[in-house]
Amino acid sequence: MSESEFWQDQANAQALTLEFEKNKKILDELADLDGQLSNLANIMKDEDFASTDETAVLLLEDLQNRLDNLETATVLNGPYDRKNAYLFLHSGTGGVDAADWTGMLLNMYLKYAARRKWKTAIIDQTSGGEAGIKSATIKVEGDLAYGLLKAEKGVHRLVRLSPFNAQNLRQTSFALVEVIPDLGEISEIDLPEKDLRIDVFRSSGHGGQSVNTTDSAVRITHLPTKISVSSQSERSQTQNKEIAMKILKHRVYLLEQQKHDELSRQLKGSDQSGDFGHQIRSYVLHPYHQIKDHRSDFVTTQVKEVIEEGNLDEIINSVILQLKDKLR
Repeated sequence: MSESEFWQDQANAQALTLEFEKNKKILDELADLDGQLSNLANIMKDEDFASTDETAVLLLEDLQNRLDNLETATVLNGPYDRKNAYLFLHSGTGGVDAADWTGMLLNMYLKYAARRKWKTAIIDQTSGGEAGIKSATIKVEGDLAYGLLKAEKGVHRLVRLSPFNAQNLRQTSFALVEVIPDLGEISEIDLPEKDLRIDVFRSSGHGGQSVNTTDSAVRITHLPTKISVSSQSERSQTQNKEIAMKILKHRVYLLEQQKHDELSRQLKGSDQSGDFGHQIRSYVLHPYHQIKDHRSDFVTTQVKEVIEEGNLDEIINSVILQLKDKLR
């Protein structure tokens, strides 16, 4: 990196710099863990030490979580794992409850991103009317954003007593989560204007003051594939069109790859419907509190911490470590 020739190829320099930063972060974490293990060993050597010692138990739990996070980071070495990500949420079967559930998931992922100090931007969001949202598109920027979030693609099932009916009956709701990597500029994809339908409409709220007063939001539909992408995060119609076009190219590109490569089909993970029988994870709030991932069999009763606070580390780690040879 100290050689002048290194910076002549900016793309390669950036990639190597990111790789350097990742490896340095892992080494720093290993060094810190080594120190913590020494502290734990000293505590256990004390003649007054008991296996129920609260300090030792908490330290051990923290070390285990950090080791799991470190193992997950080393496993995530695929070609897209270091990329930023686009997260797409879609309300599925369940009516108003499903829209409300989709809104809860949106909040969960924003909280999770904040915990990891990732940058997020809501590019598009469609209100559910009575409650929640019908759909949303989020851009997530940060180290391993795609690598970690790819564990979330699929159908998420919620079981609870519905707050939206007079009888307060138990309701099962579904939401579909799609995740794709941000591949940057894709020169291989050309989208002729004749294959596009571009609609403009009034933004439903994101983008700042006065955003609702003009038709600044843009929806672009690729007619041959029926893929539709919207953007309303910017005040300018031109900016929203650029963002929507970029995401559309990503989705069309991955769809083309899907025809030739099973790996790319798994990248997108959107060939599922948002209903019963396809769920990857169940969140049960009644008659008991439990979250179970059906791929890794991970179970937790810490429902509030997961849904309301975005504490997804243990669940995501379990999925990635269980399916590391399949989940790409």
